[in-house]
Amino acid sequence: MRQENIRNIAIIAHVDHGKTTLVDQMLKATDAFRENQQVQERVLDSNDQERERGITILAKNISIEYQGVKINVIDTPGHADFGGEVERVLRMADGALLLVDAAEGPMPQTRFVLRHAIDAHLAIMIVVNKIDREGARPEEVVNDSLDLMMDLGATDEQLEFAMEHVVYASAVNGFARLAPDDGNMDMYPLLDMIVDALPAPDVDVDGPLAMQCVTIDHSEYVGRIGIGRIYSGTIHDGDKILVVKNDGSRAMSQVKQLFTFDYLGRKEATEVAAGDIAAVVGVDSTDIGDVYTDPDNPVELEPIEIDPPTLSVIFEPSTSPLVGREGDIVGGRQLKERLMQERENNVTMRIEELPDKTGIEVAGRGILHLSVLMETMRREGFEFQVGRPRVLFKKDENGAMTEPVEQAVVECPGEYSGKVIEVFGNAGGTMSSMETGTTQTHLEFKIPTRGIMGLKNRILNVTHGEAVFYHTFLEYGPYAGEIGVRQNGAMISMSTDKAVAYALGTLQERGQLFVGPGDECYEGMLVGERSKPGDMVVNIARTKSLGNQRSSTADIAVQLTPPRTFTLEEALEYIMDDELVEVTPKSIRMRKRILSETERRKWAVRTGKVKK
Repeated sequence: MRQENIRNIAIIAHVDHGKTTLVDQMLKATDAFRENQQVQERVLDSNDQERERGITILAKNISIEYQGVKINVIDTPGHADFGGEVERVLRMADGALLLVDAAEGPMPQTRFVLRHAIDAHLAIMIVVNKIDREGARPEEVVNDSLDLMMDLGATDEQLEFAMEHVVYASAVNGFARLAPDDGNMDMYPLLDMIVDALPAPDVDVDGPLAMQCVTIDHSEYVGRIGIGRIYSGTIHDGDKILVVKNDGSRAMSQVKQLFTFDYLGRKEATEVAAGDIAAVVGVDSTDIGDVYTDPDNPVELEPIEIDPPTLSVIFEPSTSPLVGREGDIVGGRQLKERLMQERENNVTMRIEELPDKTGIEVAGRGILHLSVLMETMRREGFEFQVGRPRVLFKKDENGAMTEPVEQAVVECPGEYSGKVIEVFGNAGGTMSSMETGTTQTHLEFKIPTRGIMGLKNRILNVTHGEAVFYHTFLEYGPYAGEIGVRQNGAMISMSTDKAVAYALGTLQERGQLFVGPGDECYEGMLVGERSKPGDMVVNIARTKSLGNQRSSTADIAVQLTPPRTFTLEEALEYIMDDELVEVTPKSIRMRKRILSETERRKWAVRTGKVKK
């Protein structure tokens, strides 16, 4: 039986193609806000980092009311690192809006999220966004999207549905059209098509209760809140329910509070029927994939499998000489407690303490996935250090070593394409396709995840900043052997002191600096990159020697190039195996694991890195 008064839709797209802005306009068109209400742009990007980075990190549920139909909208992340969210939340939807930029067309992460939507057998509607952008080619983009759906194995029904249901929109300007130039200036054609064309949930309202938890929310007051779609039956406040875990274990529980989604918030409910999305309070330590069902007549649902992590880093308490100057929380015990709390709330990461208790290993889907956690913790006042991200290898059925392989796409002016291909070749990549346009060349590569680290900077350097670079996890492939690492050596401070302009003036001739005059440095800290291989220990506090004939201010006006600054992701990609990134609320510093030069030399002799 279809619940005709409900539609469950997911919005899927590549990063920055306008998902969250489109949801803003749908909310405005359905009078979600009071007339005089001040509303920020991208209202669903509620997390500070989402607003700063301009990306969606957490999937979010809202609902809007249109023509008597409740439309549950799921805003999904577009970045492959947050794919764990996408896979699960698509289970709540019956249809999806595939949002594609009218100029760029389908991009690598469009492929990633679209594959999951096709596998979930969703009806897919194409929305071509930014049709008023310079260089827009809406009709071509529709054909490219259909071609991509065919490549990903869409069924004939899915392809026919997508061909017949296309909307052209400009989310920024708040209009949707059935033809690119029909002149309509509101969002109603899109809302009409959602209500008229996308399928209503096909459920059994009178059957036994079956609900699967696909997202976990956490409250300090009530603990974990399980969010998911009800596939059959009705759940009531106060019901006794049977909870079936992914591993088959069972336990009884009671619904203490029940919520449905209402515009941007949640509304307490006494009952929620099949087809709708509910939030349930009262199931202790509920987990992704838990099935809430009728104890007398239990229903079995497919367990949820989450793609495995591909990268891991080790979090350790900071051992920097400057520890405690910028952060309030520096102890190993607090670091462990915070990460174990994250394990409770974030099922897409694998978090385990090392056997020797020296640190905590955190495994995730990519550097961005891991750096979002680090950024959150530094904002909470933590100081800690992390090592170089390590790729998680696996063995196939024959016992051969396999490693994660990514699909990388580069768009750059044609004259730089040769240099880009060379950079990928040195990093273990192989080119899978090349399309030459009038101004831009589109290159696609397969490359081991190990080779991706630090690649973005090299590509931007050889293309003079004109390349657009994306990558997404593709599969586990054969081990690609040794891959070239950072070619240039580092400049390492020999003392704990403030950097002096005079010293930096002579050092900048040897390479690129990471610090400026007055910056606090310590022995073993990376203060720059040499223009040659091999590390060099430098004195950043050297001052001009003065005779009694000269004034201290004469001849010391130094012209310094601004130092190179690193984001957290860039620093993680830059460091080598014997280096660490020190993360504090105000600074990101790179350092050697062993700070003393003498101790480093002894270690190099012991491990055979250099001869005696």
